[in-house]
Amino acid sequence: MQTEASKTYNTKPADVEKKWILIDAQDLVVGRLASFIAMRLRGKHLPTFTPNVDDGDHVIVINAEKVHFTGRKREQQTYYWHTGYPGGIKSRTADKVLEGRFPERVLHKAVERMMPKDSPLARRQMKHLHIYAGPEHKHEAQQPETIDVASMNPKNTIRG
Repeated sequence: MQTEASKTYNTKPADVEKKWILIDAQDLVVGRLASFIAMRLRGKHLPTFTPNVDDGDHVIVINAEKVHFTGRKREQQTYYWHTGYPGGIKSRTADKVLEGRFPERVLHKAVERMMPKDSPLARRQMKHLHIYAGPEHKHEAQQPETIDVASMNPKNTIRG
């Protein structure tokens, strides 16, 4: 016989209350920041986390063009894609992407690769990620709560 205290709690989609958080990515390490964002998007920071329910937060990231890599990843990490034509594999280093037209794609890809693979739930959760290359964003009306990721751990920022 089970008691009331030993029952597992499952979050219902109607019970979910999404918050808006704002993160300034200036001088933060890409991998550590992406890991933090993926955890917030999925809702794993909540005690009521349910794997099959979208109970994460909306995440706004500003200054995505000012993120850093550790070691020599900026020059050595390569992003590949295929054009669809024979012999159409293309590549670009992280350095070229950050200096290019859409520098926020580096952080977007890092977060996307930390989410569950090939899942409709992960695609829906990725829509709650809003990344901006500069310091301005268009979500002031949602009154996002600012989170200082740099102060959580000294390894989150680039040193030296």
